[in-house]
Amino acid sequence: MKSTPVGKPRKKYFKVEEANQSLPLVKAVVSDIVNKFKEIQERRERLELLRPKNRPKTGGDSMYAEELQQVEQDLETEVGRLQEYILELQALGVEFKDPVMGLVDFPALMDGREVCLCWKLGEPEVGFWHEVDAGFQGRQSLLADSVSKSEESAPDGH
Repeated sequence: MKSTPVGKPRKKYFKVEEANQSLPLVKAVVSDIVNKFKEIQERRERLELLRPKNRPKTGGDSMYAEELQQVEQDLETEVGRLQEYILELQALGVEFKDPVMGLVDFPALMDGREVCLCWKLGEPEVGFWHEVDAGFQGRQSLLADSVSKSEESAPDGH
């Protein structure tokens, strides 16, 4: 890995065992993200239905303006919570990928190259990996020894 800028933490690389050990916490946070994202999407859809469209401001519209503004503020608060959950995963070194599937990647090293250990909500353990640029469609069954041994033989600091 190239040198990191001052103040920026080095990227964490996970062994399969480490990724699996972190799953109880990761699973809880990802579950919160998936639920919060769904809730936010539903609220946005309801808000769009309530918002007046192409109508002149009349007494009827202004009557609900304050309530709509409150709903929008509440929605912003919920989006902030969602972002906090994602930051919590990032602090663990986990890369959040998809709020619908509950998909995360754990950076890892395999045969001297960077790869991603891949897990999605509902899976009992980390059982797949993919190349950094391959994404979910490139998932392959995981051979735990390959990733563990590569991590142990990685250069210092990784």
